[in-house]
Amino acid sequence: MVAKISIGSSLYGALCYNGEKVNKENGRILGSNKIIIPVDGRADIGQMAENFRLFMPKMGKTKKPVLHISLNPHPDDRLSDQDFEILAREYLEKLGFGEQPYVIYKHMDIDRHHIHIVTVNVNEEGKRLNQDFLYRRSKKITTELEEKYNLHKAQREKISPDTPITKVGPNGDFSCQREQNGACSNYAERSRERREAHIKRQVANTVKMVGMRYKFQSMGEYNAILGLYNVRCDTADGRVNGREYHGLVYFATDDNGNTIATPLKASRLGKFASRTAIDGRFERAKEKIDVAPTKRKVAEVLNQSDSKDDFVAKLKERNIDVVFRYTDEGRIYGVTFVDHDTMTALNGSRLGKEFSANALYARFSQQPQPTEQAPIIPVAPAPEDAQQSQSTSSAGTAPTPTQSQSVHSDSGDYDFTLPGLDLFQPGQSFNPDEEEFRRRMQRKKKRGHRPKF
Repeated sequence: MVAKISIGSSLYGALCYNGEKVNKENGRILGSNKIIIPVDGRADIGQMAENFRLFMPKMGKTKKPVLHISLNPHPDDRLSDQDFEILAREYLEKLGFGEQPYVIYKHMDIDRHHIHIVTVNVNEEGKRLNQDFLYRRSKKITTELEEKYNLHKAQREKISPDTPITKVGPNGDFSCQREQNGACSNYAERSRERREAHIKRQVANTVKMVGMRYKFQSMGEYNAILGLYNVRCDTADGRVNGREYHGLVYFATDDNGNTIATPLKASRLGKFASRTAIDGRFERAKEKIDVAPTKRKVAEVLNQSDSKDDFVAKLKERNIDVVFRYTDEGRIYGVTFVDHDTMTALNGSRLGKEFSANALYARFSQQPQPTEQAPIIPVAPAPEDAQQSQSTSSAGTAPTPTQSQSVHSDSGDYDFTLPGLDLFQPGQSFNPDEEEFRRRMQRKKKRGHRPKF
């Protein structure tokens, strides 16, 4: 059995969340302590909030007095309402909250039925209850209850480095036989809610794993990775009641980028998905990213590619996904390379001007004639090749800048040729050092002819 504990400040918010489940027939109230429950089983949220306030001081120093706990047995444990209530009361007693006002709810919006508990962590005198090692004590209690009632051991889903990231999608059956037989009046509504909950879990897992594994420095690079798994993230900035807010909203999409479920605010997924967490990853990535390995592979592929489709396919073979962004007219205005070997997303301009959106658009939209001489993009050698080059230079056999050079790769020796990019490759008569020297002399000459007063 897995227990999740949230400590917050909004009592009404916790009661409203659970009360709506009950009033929509997706849950029921199993029991309470010191809180009056309506006879008809409906959740009178306002009245229940007043009941809680009777046992709480009007003034207190505790800023977050509300505990919202969910107890989640293993799916193979089939428990009755009475079983759930016994587990909840015994759990609270062992945790030290047995005498507090609380309400126990059962949620049935997904096949894995579970319970929620709303209580407060201050007594009638305003003194905060003991919360030392709260989560550790909770884990010990759930283990004891599993052994006492012969329940399956349920653990939180752990994400390991080998856990694959899969595309988000509404796959699966979200109905049950009882509903299909007409036992439930809101069959379609409950199936829709199950589908939404299933998609939410997928989005949360995708966002968590992308944040743990990949390095990115902008929202565009972040979205380039998420988009590979049918997730999109948008910023949400505005002002409410005179206060500014800056958040993120996540969308599940299909392969064409169309939204397939209700948008999810970052707060519904977890702190790892928040604006603060993602901005922090932007900053930390700046010190960790090395563009050289990705740049070298992209340059090698670009020199060999005859078309955009060929370029994309060959990068895929090198474990790199390239994400193009287009205007309504079909022009490329953005490009991001996602290197799954280095776990890095890089906008094309970070690799160099020759890999920017404008350069690639010019490259792939205007193919030169076959008779034109093909200039090349210089490719930085791999570290092991650089060492070999240094040893060769020491032997006096280094090639001059005007000599034809080949670069070694895993597929053999070849000359990198890239048609149609004359602006990236200086001609053989061009010498950067001489050109810079000429410009310096011209500047000195102009300064020397200034009139003196």
